[in-house]
Amino acid sequence: MDSRLLEILVCPICKASLDYRKSSSELVCTGCRLAFAIKDDIPVMLEDQARVLGADEA
Repeated sequence: MDSRLLEILVCPICKASLDYRKSSSELVCTGCRLAFAIKDDIPVMLEDQARVLGADEA
């Protein structure tokens, strides 16, 4: 994932910064408790395709 892209991407819902989780290839918004997948180095920033974080994740 390009570090310059990571600097400018924000959550599409609340506009908060995102945490990059390399091991799961996801961008995570802790405020909205959503994880956005990264497929072929392209972030999928669609709310309806985001994964809701479980209680043990954050």
